[in-house]
Amino acid sequence: MTTTAQPEIILDEKKSEDRRVALGTLVGTAVEWYDFFIYANEAAIVLAPLFFDPFVESSGELAGRLVSFATVGISFFFRTPGVAVAGHCGDKLGRKAMLVATLMLMGTATFLIGVLPTYAQIGLWAPALPLLLRIAQGFAAGGEWGGAALMAVEYAPAKKRGLFCGFPQIGVPLGMLMATVALWVVDAFTTEAQFMSWGWRIPFLFSIVLIVIGMVIRLGVSESPVMEEIAESEEQVRLPIIEMFRTSWRPLVQGALIFMGNGVAGYMIAGGYVLSYTVNDLDLDRETTLTIISTTTVVWIGTTILATWTSDKITCKRTYHIGFISQLLWVFPLFMLIDTQNYVLIALGLIVLAIPLGFTYGQQSAMFAEMFPAKIRYSGDGLANAIGAILGGAFASLIATALQAEFGTSMAVATYIFVITPVALVATIMVKDRTGRPLTAEADAELNRKIEKVAERAGGTPANFERGAGF
Repeated sequence: MTTTAQPEIILDEKKSEDRRVALGTLVGTAVEWYDFFIYANEAAIVLAPLFFDPFVESSGELAGRLVSFATVGISFFFRTPGVAVAGHCGDKLGRKAMLVATLMLMGTATFLIGVLPTYAQIGLWAPALPLLLRIAQGFAAGGEWGGAALMAVEYAPAKKRGLFCGFPQIGVPLGMLMATVALWVVDAFTTEAQFMSWGWRIPFLFSIVLIVIGMVIRLGVSESPVMEEIAESEEQVRLPIIEMFRTSWRPLVQGALIFMGNGVAGYMIAGGYVLSYTVNDLDLDRETTLTIISTTTVVWIGTTILATWTSDKITCKRTYHIGFISQLLWVFPLFMLIDTQNYVLIALGLIVLAIPLGFTYGQQSAMFAEMFPAKIRYSGDGLANAIGAILGGAFASLIATALQAEFGTSMAVATYIFVITPVALVATIMVKDRTGRPLTAEADAELNRKIEKVAERAGGTPANFERGAGF
């Protein structure tokens, strides 16, 4: 008896279209996350005194910082409806349209933050306006990652999926680097008075240039071939997100817990806590600290690339294990080094942290995509990412700042990260490895037939890939 080989979508980096896909996922994601991170960085040093400190004047400067970080965290809750809308439309209408829409929304919100009047100008309206725009950023970020990840993963060759799926993953630390560098440049070329008066607005306004570049690239990218296959078949479902909850809740929970473990450490840097702690509590130089964070982010990009390559060699699961174990081992030494107030030792601590950050993130697009069937993949991996971001990243900086204030030591922050990390490690262990499996709808159907045959021979309860079997 002969079997028919399953078709496989192959990304050939020599073709101009495939280069546009890779570039489109990288640049678009970097631009969106530049927008997202520039707010988090400025929340740590400038937005609190301009927008929030007077709002809670009787409670002191710390209260203003906590409220400022809370606005960073609240936006994460709006990633979930962002995923719901973008995931539904992305699984029904296509990945490309959602990538363009989320980029436009993120860019518009970021530009408008740059022209907002401060508390001194409009009073109580001042805290509300950045919050509303931050919510719009969160909504856009929720839809962005899933679409970019799928455009990369559904073009990628199975044997190099981790490497090619690293493009949207690299876009996140690259966006962080761009945001930090932009803030550093403005800080370096303005006085303190100029920075607080108008300089802080420049990184937000510069977003419009990046949005134009990102739009040009993304509009030139073709639709995902897997999405085209689904559109031509009868595989589409009426409500993808409902189908996802009904059939794939196990990989959803596992994915959320995995990303929680990365976010709780990553958002110490990306969410602005390290910048706030070193500048406001340790009284270190802002410009030097930004330089250290920028250097760390460059290393983070490198370790993310290394993790994508490693995942193709030893599987995504084992790459995650390396990342989470190294995170457990380094978290206490990290904060000990930061507390020395020595710039060289702080740089050492943060640069080494980039290793677990890269190895718990680089392979995420590939593994999450392999956990969900094609017809609900946008909804599934996007929602896992969004929920994980809420659990691990939304209020990481707020919680860290509160713990530091309550216990008077950064070891409380280290303990917070140390407790969360093993949960994510166990979640990766529970995921069934499917590295390299074809991701087409036809391949999903073939996998279901194999699972049903195994269940029938074993006398087990009928199940299939779409109902979370094997997870």
